[in-house]
Amino acid sequence: MSFSVTILGNSAAKPTPHAHPSAQVVNLNEQYYLIDAGEGVQHQLIRRGINPLRLRAIFISHLHGDHCFGLIPLLATLGLEGKRTPIEIYAPAPMGEILEFNRKIFLEDLPYEIKWHEVRTTEHRIIMENNTLEVWSIPLRHRVPTAGFHFKEKQPQRNVDKFKIEKYGLSIAQIVAAKRGEDILLEDGQMIANEEITYIPHKARSYAYLSDTNYSAKAAERVKGVDLLYHETTYGQSDEMWAAGRGHSTTIEAAKVAQKAEAKHLIIGHFSARYRDYEALAEECRTIFANTDVATEGATFTIEKEQ
Repeated sequence: MSFSVTILGNSAAKPTPHAHPSAQVVNLNEQYYLIDAGEGVQHQLIRRGINPLRLRAIFISHLHGDHCFGLIPLLATLGLEGKRTPIEIYAPAPMGEILEFNRKIFLEDLPYEIKWHEVRTTEHRIIMENNTLEVWSIPLRHRVPTAGFHFKEKQPQRNVDKFKIEKYGLSIAQIVAAKRGEDILLEDGQMIANEEITYIPHKARSYAYLSDTNYSAKAAERVKGVDLLYHETTYGQSDEMWAAGRGHSTTIEAAKVAQKAEAKHLIIGHFSARYRDYEALAEECRTIFANTDVATEGATFTIEKEQ
């Protein structure tokens, strides 16, 4: 089962000729989820070979334009492309009002339904769940109500050791029961512990997206042990006063969050237009957290399976 994140945009609010505003796509087992929708997001999807019709849901961290100005054009294009199934949108209020206004003016003839779910930005809770995934909201510290998102793969079903199937002559019904975690009673009365005949194929994986925010120890605690962490890094450490006043983080603060969260891998983005050398920002992070990379546009970060 694949689990990856593709970066569509890594810049902050001010437009630049070489970068796009915030947007990413999470792919879990060929189910696609869009995080943030900065201006030009639909062009970036196409450029990266991701069919917008494959999006299952859209998550908007907050209602600043560099995180959502691309949403309405994307919704319109989905209609032109023939989408018929509903699209789920998870975003803070008043996104519902924004969507309703645009539906009346620009999206009146959409051939599919838009379902908005309010994200309460002060609550840490599950906001979406299906058979393979949970998505949690993470309260953040920005100038407007903002939430990060924690994508947590559900633990895969146990596999049954094929050699134990042969050894004990397990029936199909017994194999199914073993996959559910049950112990197995053989015909001769012997009870076989589930742990003896099954194994977990791999550990559940996770990805956390911490959008615009000041340093937050609570956010770090809430994503403890995350495999891949994205943390906004709008400023270098020399500009920490700008970061503090504008509700953003510096390189060192992002690295400290990754360290406190015991993350395995940190990627940084949402860079101010004043910077061109993103690698220099990553080097600052590496003085605290060695496994840091730039969320380069077009890059895909894969979370590998671990036994």
